[in-house]
Amino acid sequence: MGEYCAAAAAAAAADGEPAVAVPPPATRRPYGEYDRFSTKQGHRQPPRQHLARPAVQYMTVIYNRLFGCGLACEFVDTEEFQRLRDLKQLGLTYLVYPGAVHTRFEHSLGVYQLAGEAMQNLQMNQGKELGIDRVDVQTVKLAGLLHDIGHGPFSHLFEHEFLPRVDPGSTSKWSHEHMSALLLDNIVDKHAIDIEPDYLKIVKEMIVASSKFSTTEGAKEKRFLYDIVANGRNGVDVDKFDYIDRDSRACGLGSNFQHWRLLQGMRVMGDEICYPAKDYLSVHKLFTTRADLHRTVYTHAKVKAVELMLVDALLEANDYLGIALHAEDPEEFWKLDDTIVKSIETAPNDELKKAKEIIQRIRRRQLYKFCNQYSVPRDKLEHFKDITAQDIVCSQKSSKVLLKEEDIAVSNVKIDLTHGRDNPLESVKFFKDSGCEEKFAITEDRVSHLLPACNQDRIVRVYAKKPELVQAVSEAFENLQVRMYGEKTQVHDTPTKKRRMRFD
Repeated sequence: MGEYCAAAAAAAAADGEPAVAVPPPATRRPYGEYDRFSTKQGHRQPPRQHLARPAVQYMTVIYNRLFGCGLACEFVDTEEFQRLRDLKQLGLTYLVYPGAVHTRFEHSLGVYQLAGEAMQNLQMNQGKELGIDRVDVQTVKLAGLLHDIGHGPFSHLFEHEFLPRVDPGSTSKWSHEHMSALLLDNIVDKHAIDIEPDYLKIVKEMIVASSKFSTTEGAKEKRFLYDIVANGRNGVDVDKFDYIDRDSRACGLGSNFQHWRLLQGMRVMGDEICYPAKDYLSVHKLFTTRADLHRTVYTHAKVKAVELMLVDALLEANDYLGIALHAEDPEEFWKLDDTIVKSIETAPNDELKKAKEIIQRIRRRQLYKFCNQYSVPRDKLEHFKDITAQDIVCSQKSSKVLLKEEDIAVSNVKIDLTHGRDNPLESVKFFKDSGCEEKFAITEDRVSHLLPACNQDRIVRVYAKKPELVQAVSEAFENLQVRMYGEKTQVHDTPTKKRRMRFD
């Protein structure tokens, strides 16, 4: 999308070419209204000078050249969206994987690109049948661009680790998808972005489609559009396509998942996006690759140690800085990003002394000491409850050191294939070939026997906040396992060398 360039017309006239007549400017319709009007009423498309701004080209690592339309650029060129440059996609993971310094800014551009490719394929193959028009394409792309605009700092730490510690009831009240929708309203009002309210509402519904705030069940028209960016039905969406590829590259890991196969093969049947049955392994690869990234990158033992420390630092600083209060107001929330660590670290205030000490330990690699971990037995998964520091303390028997809850940090890791203990393929619909009108799910008895039989893993990791407590914490953790399961379920004992570690 772009504008008529008067300078280009003048240059053409100077070269002896006939000048192009420029139609007089007309009242600009809100985004969406003119497209719907022109396609449904049979009018000609509006002259280019009615459109917002010229397209902008971005150079990206994965997709090379990426073009943003005029309306998309109006959102990109706001301080709220530019904030995403200061949010690392993987939070503190770069302290273990140095290459993981990519940001949510470039991820958002990538999802915008893939959302456009998905819509282009559907429009090319089924455009007339589905009634896909320019507004549909633009709306889905905008949802892809803006889906993470309300994301908190440090990846998911702010939402899933920090806020629940500040307010245990916040887990049911706050999500980054919901904040994205709230912040989007604020951006449109603050920057006077010309977008029709009905289409803004659809963009917001697409953003929250996979969250607990989803309202897509009531969508009566083109329900499949809500499954492209954030798929609440089965988890196959372009958000995952982008971050799986991007995160794997940044961390130096290989990935066999090929998102282009799914983009090219997707087809809408019964208002639901379906895939060729021959590509069911590609769909499964999406889920297993995501699970592998969770296991080896996102929940790496050292990464979790740093995250546990940062949560403690943020809690120490919260009363003075009011960090959690930012989550209550969109006008304040956009000011919160990863740079808060440097703000705490360099602040002269005595009120932040404890927080600064914890951050200093992170800088000097004096991390909480990993004691051990175990995987919850498969037959215990259904009724498993998170282990707490109190559980460890209560399992201590005789010891020279009396442990306290504040001496211990526990990380309860949950890794699944997006559908808990259920097989994710059973929620995805497939078709046999292009001429087939029947869609079906693929059950466990019809898939490769090499695929995993269990779709969920729960891992409990325990850390000692002081190195001299490693032995006492490790012994208490072993006692807990024996009390719960009748045996130690950890793979190996804590090494003797680590049990005796101390700061120099």
